[in-house]
Amino acid sequence: MFVRTGIAFMAASLLLGASLAHSHSLPAAPAATAPPPTAQAAADSRILFENVRIFDGVSGDLSPASSVLVHGNVIEKVSRDKVAADGARVIDGGGRTLMPGLIDMHWHSMFVGVPLAVAMTQDPTYLNIVAGVEAKKTLMRGFTTVRDLGGSAFSLKLAVDQGVIPGPRIYPSGAMISVTSGHGDFRSMADLPRTLGAPGSRHDLSGDSTIADSPDEVRLRTREQLMQGATQIKLTGGGGVSSPHSPLDVVTFTERELRAAVDAATDWGTYVAVHAYTPTAIQRAIKAGVQSIEHGSMMDEETAELMARAGVWLSTQPFPDELADAFPRGSDQWQKAQEVFAGTDRTYQLAIKHKLKTAFGTDILFSSQLAEQQGRILASLTRWYTPAQTLIMATGTNAELLKLSGKRNPYRGDLGVVREGALADLLLVDGDPLQDIKLIGDPDKNFLVIMKDGVIYKDAVPVR
Repeated sequence: MFVRTGIAFMAASLLLGASLAHSHSLPAAPAATAPPPTAQAAADSRILFENVRIFDGVSGDLSPASSVLVHGNVIEKVSRDKVAADGARVIDGGGRTLMPGLIDMHWHSMFVGVPLAVAMTQDPTYLNIVAGVEAKKTLMRGFTTVRDLGGSAFSLKLAVDQGVIPGPRIYPSGAMISVTSGHGDFRSMADLPRTLGAPGSRHDLSGDSTIADSPDEVRLRTREQLMQGATQIKLTGGGGVSSPHSPLDVVTFTERELRAAVDAATDWGTYVAVHAYTPTAIQRAIKAGVQSIEHGSMMDEETAELMARAGVWLSTQPFPDELADAFPRGSDQWQKAQEVFAGTDRTYQLAIKHKLKTAFGTDILFSSQLAEQQGRILASLTRWYTPAQTLIMATGTNAELLKLSGKRNPYRGDLGVVREGALADLLLVDGDPLQDIKLIGDPDKNFLVIMKDGVIYKDAVPVR
């Protein structure tokens, strides 16, 4: 089933890439014998940004007028002086801001573009085609990297990396691992009972989510994701909003089951991220050695203190109210969303008070229209942080969490920063987002250049 789905996706992607290649701002899809655009860029291209003020992803200040030379897919030179680069293409920044590409640390590439009912019932080939279209939209919003935390995104990642279609770098988890009745179990009662060791549902077969009800099953499902190229592992340690059989207060995996995943991931040099809202679910995950807590929206003071002592990451989201509209108003899922969203403010306050290592993501599901608000959702963090702190979180800080993948990291080199030797994921912004962070909420207007891996996917710099 995995092979059939992957082949179907690649065939569809080739057709999609051919149509997308007609866009003036995108590199054409390569012929079968040609190297992908990224490899070609790494071999010979040089692009020089002149007269730009740099937000480097680490410092809260813009630099004076500077130059940045990109050679292939790497930033070769950053200087406040003129840079000699014979033969390079020169882009005059006109005093605008050059910054790293944005990073979304909680994304679902396979589910962002379709309603819940479609995601649960439609053929995987259709979902893959939609995901390819959404990948281009994500990149064109300036998000050059996403950490995918649930969904069969391996073929999509391959197509993007090979230059078949445009999209962000993807750090895939593969199937999110859950338990019977847990968050991620979308079966009907007619699917019960399940024999231990047998696949749990069509989502098991498609690779989007999987059921594991013992330490041995957890270990097996973890290794299956790693075999396919997972950069980290995602488990659902407590109840969730979208799943039909998953009350928020329940705790799902036992500590032994969680530890089985942690041990298997550690053996592969990577880590486990766990979906958890409540103090009990979070604390159990931390005791099992989990390094990233996703959401944490109902945490308390004691839990925040434990996270700080353990050095565990908090990957949380400033959920917009519109996200609840993905579910029928008044439904159980809609009601659960209200309860989760009510904890957002306290979660950020605890994160700030206890100096938690905090990452930014959106967790947008089942709405292409809401996905268009990705940059505006990031900008909403200024309810708790300064614009500089917000942008640092979505660039340099998020990149630090990505490094936990160790040797499973498919993109060797620094991301989220503008410095010599870093990978060339860059945005040229028409204005100063440190003074007006709302600029990032309108990427069509304000992002004049979008570069990923040294390749320019959008070039709207006015000609002088």
